[in-house]
Amino acid sequence: MANKTSDRWPVEESIDELAQLANTAGATVAGRLIQRLPVPSRTHYLGKGKLEELLSLKDSTNYNVAIFDDELTPLQQRNLEEALKVKVIDRAALILDIFARRAHTHEGKLQVELAQSEYLLPRLAGQWSHLERLGGGIGTRGPGESQIETDRRLVRQKIHKLKARIEEVRKHRRLYRQKRKKSAIPIVAVVGYTNTGKSTLLNTLSQADVLVENKLFATLDPTTRRIRLPDKSIVLLTDTVGFIRKLPPTIVSAFRATLEELGEASVLVHVVDLASHNAAEQCQTVEEILGDLDLSHKPRITALNKVDLLLNNTKTWEEAKAINYLSDWSGMVSQNTVLISATKDWGLAKLLEVISQVLAETAQPVFHGKQA
Repeated sequence: MANKTSDRWPVEESIDELAQLANTAGATVAGRLIQRLPVPSRTHYLGKGKLEELLSLKDSTNYNVAIFDDELTPLQQRNLEEALKVKVIDRAALILDIFARRAHTHEGKLQVELAQSEYLLPRLAGQWSHLERLGGGIGTRGPGESQIETDRRLVRQKIHKLKARIEEVRKHRRLYRQKRKKSAIPIVAVVGYTNTGKSTLLNTLSQADVLVENKLFATLDPTTRRIRLPDKSIVLLTDTVGFIRKLPPTIVSAFRATLEELGEASVLVHVVDLASHNAAEQCQTVEEILGDLDLSHKPRITALNKVDLLLNNTKTWEEAKAINYLSDWSGMVSQNTVLISATKDWGLAKLLEVISQVLAETAQPVFHGKQA
């Protein structure tokens, strides 16, 4: 459920994406609720009337988890759980849960565990709220406070250890990047909103065996493959974690080691789901995150993907290019924008040509060794 969104996304579409996230996490959506308020309630996020409406829905839907589309404060989460008598999670916790399911490498698991610990730390007091309800007096004040502080100390120690282990990963990555620089092989990083087809593109171009599912964050751990460009040069093509709006800051912080790979890229290929009616908003979200990562200056190629979904009866790429719709798009896009279908191999030859051109224009060195 959501309150009034303060960004450019219509609240209904934001809720649709939240439902996708819930399905990806294995939940079945029983219903949805929207309230439009200038600002959320400080204590319960929802207003009193809407909270009562949500509580009454338990009889008809029998829900056992309530998911909110914004990050809740510890106070809001605790009060909502007391009022609804069900588990309450917010968008940040939901994304963290999906990341925990999708992380397979040692590095990915470390990063997710760090993000979860940083998310949990300010919410530890809620674990001991039952002591607060007992009231003051002997036997209630000290033990609860002592346990909360013990838990906080343990979590802080865990965070410190995880950061140290991730720092070792960062050092290893730096050494690897230095070695890679000596080989003069350019890096082409594939970025984009989650579920836009980045992994499918990597698979098609490199014959890699990367998991592809029609789910948000189907792949989390980065994959890098060598591919040969039309001018016979070799580049490293790397697939990165998908972006999403309201990406929890703990995720961005924890995945710094992975996202640093983008800083080493010679070119960024921004994959856009052209068939999505939120394509413009998704593009803007990606651009904002790249700006936050200080990557706006990177040479950019935009790959408008999934054109086949717009042209259901088209069987060949030549037929697709002849359709006026694509001609109109071609007139609107820049020289570094390519129309593609990663699943049907449409436009990928042109994409590789553009990558070669951009590398040449930016005076990036090329490598002409054998493809791995």
